[in-house]
Amino acid sequence: MDAAAQAGGPARTGHESGPVAGPADEPGAGPAEGPAVGPVVGPHADPAVGPATGPARGPRQSGAARADGAHSGGVFFGRQRELKALVADIERAGLDTIAGRKAPRARVLLIAGRPGSGRSALAQQLALRLGDRYPDGILHVRLSEPDGRPVPMDQAARGLLDRLRIASPPGAGDDELTEMVREALAVRRVLLLVDDATDAEQVDLLLPQNPDCLVVAVSQGPLTGIPDVRPCTLGGMDAKAAIELLTTFTGSVRITVDPQAAEAIAEECGGQPAALVLVGGWLAARPNASVADAAKRLRTLPDDPGRPAGARPLTRAFRLVYESLPQSAARTLRLLALAPAGRADAHTASALAGCSVSAAQETLDRFAGLGLLRRAGASFEVPGALAPLLRALMESTDRPAEVQLARARMLERTVRRLQACRAITEPEGSPARRKLAALPRALRFTSAWAAGEWLRTSRPELLAAARLVVDDGELDTLARRLIAALVRALAAHWGTEAAAPELYGLHQLVLDVAERRGLHREQAAALLNLADLDAQTGRTTDALARYRAALDAGRAANDPYATGRAMESVGGAYQELGDWQRAADWYGRALAQRQARGERADEARLYGRLGTAHTYAGRYGEALRSWRAAVAGYRKVGDLPSQARALSEAARVQEYAGRPEECLRTCQDAVDLARRAGDGRLQAALQLRLADTLDRLGDPAAARLHRIAAERMLGTEDSTYEIRGSSLEG
Repeated sequence: MDAAAQAGGPARTGHESGPVAGPADEPGAGPAEGPAVGPVVGPHADPAVGPATGPARGPRQSGAARADGAHSGGVFFGRQRELKALVADIERAGLDTIAGRKAPRARVLLIAGRPGSGRSALAQQLALRLGDRYPDGILHVRLSEPDGRPVPMDQAARGLLDRLRIASPPGAGDDELTEMVREALAVRRVLLLVDDATDAEQVDLLLPQNPDCLVVAVSQGPLTGIPDVRPCTLGGMDAKAAIELLTTFTGSVRITVDPQAAEAIAEECGGQPAALVLVGGWLAARPNASVADAAKRLRTLPDDPGRPAGARPLTRAFRLVYESLPQSAARTLRLLALAPAGRADAHTASALAGCSVSAAQETLDRFAGLGLLRRAGASFEVPGALAPLLRALMESTDRPAEVQLARARMLERTVRRLQACRAITEPEGSPARRKLAALPRALRFTSAWAAGEWLRTSRPELLAAARLVVDDGELDTLARRLIAALVRALAAHWGTEAAAPELYGLHQLVLDVAERRGLHREQAAALLNLADLDAQTGRTTDALARYRAALDAGRAANDPYATGRAMESVGGAYQELGDWQRAADWYGRALAQRQARGERADEARLYGRLGTAHTYAGRYGEALRSWRAAVAGYRKVGDLPSQARALSEAARVQEYAGRPEECLRTCQDAVDLARRAGDGRLQAALQLRLADTLDRLGDPAAARLHRIAAERMLGTEDSTYEIRGSSLEG
């Protein structure tokens, strides 16, 4: 059995419950928000800010330190007029207030500008300035991927719910999730920063129905359709602020020597922060070059007539830096266009470029110094303004076969890291730990905690990698292996319940590949997994449809386990819907298959499920026969606790049928079996049921003795262990 089949296919446990992909427990806190959603802690998305440690840096400092500060720091350059105007807008009365009505929704401020104009940095600076007015915090959600594609709305909504510590049901649709977000924000006073919105509909779906909230939206153009939007359109920075930003890279001496050249650079860059950062990075890497040299080179670079006039300054600045790179570094930079979610660490870059991890780390550090990347923890992020330029270069320069090979290397590295991430959760000396020890040191994790942290922080990139490789359709074998490894790692570190939203999406990806490739067995497994999650979240009708589809796929694959599991699950779905006759019919079909295969433990369990269906339907004679067959089956396999539970259920049916004396004897036999099995808690539960039966037979003294014995076994004088009206099956 291949790895993908194991992750997407049934785990042959013989039980009807639980996900097919495999068991796990959650040692930590579960999923955390990814880069698409998060708190605002400083200017982040567009490089319009300066270093955190001071304004001017001397020429002897490293370019990496300067560029990192220019992307992530605490000094905000320029835009003071726009910032004051935005703050003032909040104080102005809206259209509803002017009309004498209470505003039904949050106010929306729009910051519009091209990528690289500093629009996101301005939005975050505004959010930081206003943070004290919103006691329930600042939420940040990004609605576009670095390559410009819209972020799936369910992903954006789940990220916001994670930040609000609200569990989101697996498999929920966009409407349900966005409604949950709006309901949560309706009772909170928050500032919602919506970054990289592509259209008004995206923003409208998340807009709080609460005038005490504020939405700051960032977009390239107007958000037509949202009433009373206050727009602020960004052009270039003023010359003074632009030169201040440039000074953080060059130091003051080079600017003072030739202030006119600095003004020329600001003009050539159109005052765009992203372009200024690139030119600054180029100068920082060349301490002997003058500012006039950079200005001259910028002027000689041709315009790209295929790009809008407003985007050409950034294109020229990018070409200035890109054309200065060695050939190998330029190739690595182009291939970073393949990085999932626009983020790459040294392992990703190493796999893409086919070099060592240490060499990749040095290259990434150099790119950050040149302003080509932003640091994001242990990873690096491709600025959204540069992502289209990298992709265009890759598509025009690199052969498709080379690009596909680089993508395959990256995915294979990711699979191996996920395998190591899961293996470290296994006990010492286990086969998985022995395999882990054989991996190169760079791929291993020092502890389960370190592996869990990597999984948490890398979750968005990992999920994006799975989506992208499935959408690509050319590397389906790798896609199956990647999803298999990711499912196991998530389950091992978070547990299947906490990871259910992620697992739902991954099972859907498995289904997409299986249907495309005609892999019926994996199709059946994915459908079973999805149906189980649907059933757990109350979507029983959806679950029933998927169980039936899984049955068809299992038959096409000639997989007896999948077909038996599907038939039993169809019966369970009908039972949940209260259709006892159909439930019993499907349990009977599954039972016949188990009997034909000689699977005695499953046969006994299915007799119990039949007994439950007949009991609820009021067919007590058939129910009693089924429970007695279950008792006999468990006796044959030597399962005393299950035998005791089945006998107790038989006693319950006898009580319902009006045969109290038989019920009493059967219940006493069940208690004796539980005692022989050494299961004290089960014995106590059965004694409580026996006490209830004795009460109904008019023997309260004997009932009290059994209750006291049960309470002592449960370790409390006031037992809260309740079994009346419930099933002890399984």
